[in-house]
Amino acid sequence: MTRPKLLVGQPLLAPLLPVLRADYDVIALWEHPEPASLTDVDAIVWAGEFPLDRALIDAIPKLRLIACFTVGYDGVDLDLTRARGIAVAHAGAANADDVADHAIGLMIAHRRWIVGGDRHLRAGQWTMEAKTRTRSLGGARLGIVGMGAIGIAIAERAQAMKMYVSWWGPRAKPGLGWPRLDSLMTLAERSDIVIVACRADESNRGMIDSRIMDAIGPDGLLINVARGQLVQEGALIDALTSGRLGGAALDVFDPEPTDPARWQDVPNIVLTPHTGGATHEAVGRMLETLRANLAAHFAGTPLPAPVA
Repeated sequence: MTRPKLLVGQPLLAPLLPVLRADYDVIALWEHPEPASLTDVDAIVWAGEFPLDRALIDAIPKLRLIACFTVGYDGVDLDLTRARGIAVAHAGAANADDVADHAIGLMIAHRRWIVGGDRHLRAGQWTMEAKTRTRSLGGARLGIVGMGAIGIAIAERAQAMKMYVSWWGPRAKPGLGWPRLDSLMTLAERSDIVIVACRADESNRGMIDSRIMDAIGPDGLLINVARGQLVQEGALIDALTSGRLGGAALDVFDPEPTDPARWQDVPNIVLTPHTGGATHEAVGRMLETLRANLAAHFAGTPLPAPVA
């Protein structure tokens, strides 16, 4: 019996090859980039944050599924896949709790001066004559941009910390226990801390601009655990350097990996290298979901985690 043939797109997905080869014939794109070798491919396994070139899709006439190993799928042209009748799947909410934990960790690290305090102590600057004061999280106003699985997980954690939670997204979601404000600007104006946790696409590129940063203000904190393209980095650096924005904490950048020299002299910022969802447990769940999506597709049953 002929086994389905998969194309695996990026070298970072190489650890998946032994697992997938147990059930499928697998081609690694970086080893066989010639279009002629792809004519019998049935499905692509892709890291969804990377752009999927239309020319690659054109080279695979039998393509019926793009299975993103990742939760994100912003690199896939959904208008094109719909027009071609190609299904798209992703990892669902596999890493939502871990990204939410990371967002809360960044918030605590910045607002309670944990990273700065560590550097202060190591530099021998701790004296008994003065102690740096930080701000409590209880009673702080948290605004969340995007209320998907990650946003909800952040809100639940923040509520347990006695924070006041509100959110904004382009679509109302009845039944949530937190108020949706009427605009992103209103959310920025009414929040002490803003966490960006929404899906990225071309419609919202650069949505966190200098106007939004000014609205968050010189005592406010901006956190991004979504996609780097959502925040205008040049405007962010200027706002932090001028003191118009109180602080920032970033796990994502545009592009990635970011140039460390870009952040060398930027004050009041905490940086992590896109590790929010990178836990052993989340990666295990992502692999389980990928295998389930592939199995369902080839069995002709509904995908467990389709892209809406």
